[in-house]
Amino acid sequence: MTEAEAQRVAAPKDDAGLGALRTERGNLPLDRIDVRTAITGLVARIDLTQEFVNVHDVPLEATYVFPLPDRAAVTRMAMTADGRVVEAELQERGAARETYDRAVAAGQRASIAEEERPDVFTMRVGNILPGERVSVSLSLAGPLAFEDGEATFRFPLVVAPRYIPGGALDGDSVGAGHALDTDAVPDASRITPPVLLPGFPNPLRLSIDVDIDPAGLPLGEVRSSLHAVQQTERTVSVRPGERADRDFVLRLAYGAGEAGLAVVPDAEGGEGTYRLTVLPPESQAPPKAKDVVLLLDRSGSMGGWKMVAARRAAARIVDTLTATDRFAVLSFDDRVETPDSLPSGLSDGTDRHRFRAVEHLSRVDARGGTELLQPLIDGLKLLDAATGDRDRVLVLVTDGQVGNEDQILRTVTGALRGVRVHTVGIDQAVNAGFLGRLAIAGGGRCELVESEDRLDEAMDRIHRRIGAPVVSGVTVTAEGLDLIDGTQAPARLPDVFPGVPFVVTGRYRGPAGGTLTVAGTMRDGTPWSTTVTATEHDNPALTAIWARALLRDLEDAYVAGPGARWAATSDDNQLEQRITAVSLRFGVLCRFTAYVAVDKRVVTDGAEPRQVVQPVESPAGWELPTAVPPPPLHPTAMSYAAAAPDLARAVAMPAPAPGGPPPMPPMAPPPAPGGAVHRKSAGGGGSVFARPAGGVARALRGRGSVRPQAPASAQPAAQPSVEAERQRADSAELRQLAAEEARRLRAAADRPDFERRELLEDLGSRLAVLGIGVLRLLADRLTPAAIASQPLDELWQQVLEELDKVSGDHPDQPKSRGAFWKR
Repeated sequence: MTEAEAQRVAAPKDDAGLGALRTERGNLPLDRIDVRTAITGLVARIDLTQEFVNVHDVPLEATYVFPLPDRAAVTRMAMTADGRVVEAELQERGAARETYDRAVAAGQRASIAEEERPDVFTMRVGNILPGERVSVSLSLAGPLAFEDGEATFRFPLVVAPRYIPGGALDGDSVGAGHALDTDAVPDASRITPPVLLPGFPNPLRLSIDVDIDPAGLPLGEVRSSLHAVQQTERTVSVRPGERADRDFVLRLAYGAGEAGLAVVPDAEGGEGTYRLTVLPPESQAPPKAKDVVLLLDRSGSMGGWKMVAARRAAARIVDTLTATDRFAVLSFDDRVETPDSLPSGLSDGTDRHRFRAVEHLSRVDARGGTELLQPLIDGLKLLDAATGDRDRVLVLVTDGQVGNEDQILRTVTGALRGVRVHTVGIDQAVNAGFLGRLAIAGGGRCELVESEDRLDEAMDRIHRRIGAPVVSGVTVTAEGLDLIDGTQAPARLPDVFPGVPFVVTGRYRGPAGGTLTVAGTMRDGTPWSTTVTATEHDNPALTAIWARALLRDLEDAYVAGPGARWAATSDDNQLEQRITAVSLRFGVLCRFTAYVAVDKRVVTDGAEPRQVVQPVESPAGWELPTAVPPPPLHPTAMSYAAAAPDLARAVAMPAPAPGGPPPMPPMAPPPAPGGAVHRKSAGGGGSVFARPAGGVARALRGRGSVRPQAPASAQPAAQPSVEAERQRADSAELRQLAAEEARRLRAAADRPDFERRELLEDLGSRLAVLGIGVLRLLADRLTPAAIASQPLDELWQQVLEELDKVSGDHPDQPKSRGAFWKR
């Protein structure tokens, strides 16, 4: 709606609300959401039921875009219609779509569930007869987050509008959402359902019931922070009438918890799953001096209480710094700004500088679109240019409501090594999946803030996380337990932070016994280790949780590309095949598979059913934005492209509108006759995830995925010849880069072995990003596995010799810093 149109709609008519879609017999197809959860210790088993009803006179196909906990594994789906229950089958995604399309075309009832993002899914239910109810149930298993003696169960209930950058693609969209597909987000139309305007009557019945079994842990207070609940000692139920417009958040005071090594043998024997939990040790050592870059999101979706909370959070972070620290503050929407009263670059954490930063933050208001990629690049540049033996920390304060998550991760992953990234998500319907992925890639923590009441508690935790971890350089070794290579999740072992248990899962073969030893280095440089003995358990949910964690690691590696250090292979097709194989073997949904259920009974004549996209609630706490005319689009080449041509892509970014910011995502479109929201996608009913020739979204008919790629005009040039590579290697720019990297290594020659290994891994990730001739060959020798298999001193010297050969300069010649970023 334009601003003038919004002003004309002054009040609801009759019993309808703003944006209401009405028919004589009802409103929308989704009638009921039922969430039944059983919490046992730190594991949640969830049964989610979505019930659809057809209020029209013709058969209906309903589409619903909905969220799920990003770390939960979807392990089962069943469809119930006309008294019959049909179990779904997990298939490769392209095959599942073909199965669904054939069934609907044949007049059979069918349903399909697909993953769009780690926490965004699409459900389609076809051939619902007039007046009929069809329900679809999903079974999930997931871990509870546990920090500082408190467990958190978070169940998201609405997919909030997301900012979609990039230039619109030609041809039909691949989904039925309100946003057009772009070169930055080629599946934008699949993650942007229409949104009901405020005032629409509650469109569905919501019920959430939670049974709590502490499983021997001391259970204290149980509290729901956003929904009104009815509560007994061990059960919590949402009160009738609550709306699905915000996350359901339940916090359980569990006490300190315990260390342990749970092993769960497979039913068929031979292999099993392990889950290792280690509590952080106490440390009195002071944290190291640090360089901190703070990124504050001031985009339009941050309006209202979120902007107030974000300013407070950012100011609290600045106030925790000391005179030995250095920092920079960047606020961003579609522009990136720094405080005028502070010097450029990193400022010393003096009282004067911190006061100026807080003064600047107090004047920041919400505006514009969430162009998150550029401030991340700018922040990483500042940290890369820093000197001295200091911790490098980037803190992002945002609601995370962007659609180009894959593009962002793909672009910055190679530069995150050596930088710890913490994310602070502020929203009642936060994009937790993306913020968690970014924090994991950056070896940091993700803290979610759903209300101002929660802010102080959350910031106390963030303050302790920003400092150096309690234990770094963590390794895990086994004795008597045969671990299977490539199954550890997370693949990149995190550091140990105060108040946060160290948790790692994986697979083993052979007997279910033995020990695992976790070792690392404390803040003061002293070694630390602890050994945990295996205990056999009968809990198949742990296997599903492990499979989901591994799949998320592999999916992130797929998105990040071959330069990601945790990637199992440099070949995308092999990685996709592995993801699909793990998903199908362990029955856990992923982006390359889908659950599909088909009722063999023929109930229609095969005519195309009426298509209705279920609008979602406007997220609680969001302010209705003022619409402005859409800005012109223009291609903007990212500055990162020169530094990392294999990762960066020239993308079309929205330019700021004259005198105003880009618009927020639109609300629900006007209803089609009869109250249905219509939009056909390629292939009919959004069933074929494909683009016309020349588009950037890969067809799903064969493989079942969408992968953001560069537009044709921005694709890297063809591979140069060997002679061209040699000419490039002889360039002064490349010689400078090699000399700079050699200088860095020589400056760190006396550091501990674990730090030198990390420096070599950092170097390998940077060179892999560049993909340049002989340096690319050197990067292939600096993978974590290759470094671990060679004597460190010998490898260190070999790397220096190779870099000196490329630079052609004397080893002791001084070099300027930041060559990698200046290219």
